Amino acid sequence: MNAGTGDGDELFVDGSDRGRTDRVKAGRGAATGGGTVMFSDAPGGGSGPAPAVPAGGRRPGAASDAAGARAASVPRARPTPRPGPDGVPAKSRKARKAGQWAKVAQRIVPDDLQPEVLRVELTELGDAFRAYQRRPEPDLAVLAELHDRKARAFARWADVTGDTSLQEEADRAAAAAQTTREMDANRHGVPVGEDGPLVERLLTRGQGVHLRDVLEHVRVGSPLPEAEARLAVLMLTLRAARAGTGNVTGQDLGGWLQGDAERVLQELVDVGWLLLPEDVTADDALMSRPEEPAQITVPTLIPTQPRPFFFGKVTRARLSGWAQKVVGDRKLRKKKAGTPTRLLAVYTAAHSRPDGRLGGAGEDGDGLALDTVAAFCGLRPEDVAEHAGLLVAAGWLAEEVDTAGERLRGRLAERVLPLSGLL
Repeated sequence: MNAGTGDGDELFVDGSDRGRTDRVKAGRGAATGGGTVMFSDAPGGGSGPAPAVPAGGRRPGAASDAAGARAASVPRARPTPRPGPDGVPAKSRKARKAGQWAKVAQRIVPDDLQPEVLRVELTELGDAFRAYQRRPEPDLAVLAELHDRKARAFARWADVTGDTSLQEEADRAAAAAQTTREMDANRHGVPVGEDGPLVERLLTRGQGVHLRDVLEHVRVGSPLPEAEARLAVLMLTLRAARAGTGNVTGQDLGGWLQGDAERVLQELVDVGWLLLPEDVTADDALMSRPEEPAQITVPTLIPTQPRPFFFGKVTRARLSGWAQKVVGDRKLRKKKAGTPTRLLAVYTAAHSRPDGRLGGAGEDGDGLALDTVAAFCGLRPEDVAEHAGLLVAAGWLAEEVDTAGERLRGRLAERVLPLSGLL
């Protein structure tokens, strides 16, 4: 409609029939656009009489109406729904009544579905799947549990309704749960049985590969041949693997090398493999405490040099923690295992399959090459069997070892399986 003034300066309104009406009263400034054109307030937009406008041109309640209109025009933030016990935001009852049916797997959950506990479970399950899809990162363990819930809920739904398609959906969900769980186990290097994961591993398969790269680097690149130096090179390499620098305390060095710590550390400095700050001696490093560790530098691992391996800080910390756990094994300490024996423990754990058997299943057959094992441990090949026997006595290896055919064959004890390198 268009508002304007007639010949007699009377306000008129062009309606759909282009006729003039006198049912509109001019408010203040109506002719100039500064006022308000008042139409009938009759319900349904009828042609009932307009409310009287008092002198001054302002209708009673106009101020409050204007304020309400302004308030209504300002968008209001909706409060964030409070999550339920399982972390899924609860749906409002009003939304459900407004025609937003509860759905799960593209199926509408009937409002009258009985028993009530089944209807609630299906409704919450649909919300849980949608919440999972909004996650910034996938979590296969959570997804497998959702598939398990879906399989149970749909199987019961099928029993209640006699709908065979619901049972088929339940079977597919059960298969999806198993597949998802296997995928998650494979990502973490954990074998799965009928009752779930068998062993909780400290390393993933990928981290096991990085670990064996580090051990090979130590085997061929140790600047000194003796076992004590090789163990120090291994542990310090893991500390400085990413940036070429790392921190070490006297407690670390004493735990790794015991009474030989100062001598070995000084020898590594003398040959140039290890650098200490100018004002720090080997003895100072042995006296360093956790709150003020000694900084060490391995020049061959500085990023400006060609580097033998690449991995992130999480993997570096995991590998270093793994080595610390092996070297400091309580039963090995109790048996007073020497450095060569502890190096053999490191090598056998890193080169074992998920079931604990040593070596891969390649062309050379099971087991580990004696000369390679001996070189890593600073031993002669003929001395490996003796130290393997000490590992059996300490409960590291599960049974008597076999060294026939220049191969070391055996199996990790069950307690050591979490440390397997997952060949």
